Amino acid sequence: MKFSKLAATAVALLMTAGVATAQDKTGWPASFTVGTASQGGTYFVYGSGFANIISEDLGVPGGGEVTGGPMQNMALVHTGEAAFGMTTMGPANESVKGTNPIAPGLMMDKACAMFPMYKTPFGITTLSSTGITSIDQIPEGAKIGFGPAGSTSDTYFPAMLEALGVKFERRNGSWNDLGSQLQDGLLDVVAFAVGIPTPAVSQLEAQTTVNFVDFTEAEQAKILADFPVADFTISSGTYSTLNRDLRSVSMWNFGIANCDLPESFVYEATKAVMGDHDRMMGVHKAARETLVENWDKNKVLKWHPGAAKWMNENGASIPASDIYGG
Repeated sequence: MKFSKLAATAVALLMTAGVATAQDKTGWPASFTVGTASQGGTYFVYGSGFANIISEDLGVPGGGEVTGGPMQNMALVHTGEAAFGMTTMGPANESVKGTNPIAPGLMMDKACAMFPMYKTPFGITTLSSTGITSIDQIPEGAKIGFGPAGSTSDTYFPAMLEALGVKFERRNGSWNDLGSQLQDGLLDVVAFAVGIPTPAVSQLEAQTTVNFVDFTEAEQAKILADFPVADFTISSGTYSTLNRDLRSVSMWNFGIANCDLPESFVYEATKAVMGDHDRMMGVHKAARETLVENWDKNKVLKWHPGAAKWMNENGASIPASDIYGG
């Protein structure tokens, strides 16, 4: 009798657990996409990687989607066309205020913070054959590629170079395309604002000889004073032919989620990404900064309740006032 009662209790507990799990998935999407950016950039590699991890762990089909980058991702996630996405704090701030050029006047407050990704440094690459080794050597009228239209690079780098007195012709395109154009002599400079190491730059230096151009101390100080960025150093060895540290500036990136997604779904998705750091490092080396301790780098977006719950259970201190609906 005792054995029968114990067995019955065990079965009941298992059935209850099963019901709870099923109920917990109520409202979960049948599939999902992650808004990334153009192929050849870190966003596409990183975003496709964390989409695969979420899909594998949660059993929900999903993948990365090529987009125009942070500005478009804010719009896609806000409207729910993409469940998840990636953005930088500058474009996020503009989107929340209603100054995103994709939809001027629309306050994109349905895109919630999910987890910290990494800092995006701003850097300049040229072919060694151009002889350009500093910003003040960029000739007037130089053709400069700034990445996809609406990307972080395209939004901020042109204004930064203008502030430093550079006069140029602006070009847009995917990082892979711009790298090819630089190699073919159709561009003089490519101004990158993407995670490092950047696949397009790594490919360039494997095929030709490049110059890495950084900011002088005075140039960096002016940019820090005029733009929403922080100081940053691109370390020697980041690229195989980079043999010195580069003075740069950077902007934080965050994974984002549609604020109306079920709390349990985003909790489990956040756990999948943040719970195994080695696995994320296998996606891209930029994930070395994908750490709970960097939760406080978000000073713009409300947190998704599911993401905030997992982050706070694992060392963050996100106040209720910073959580969507709180």
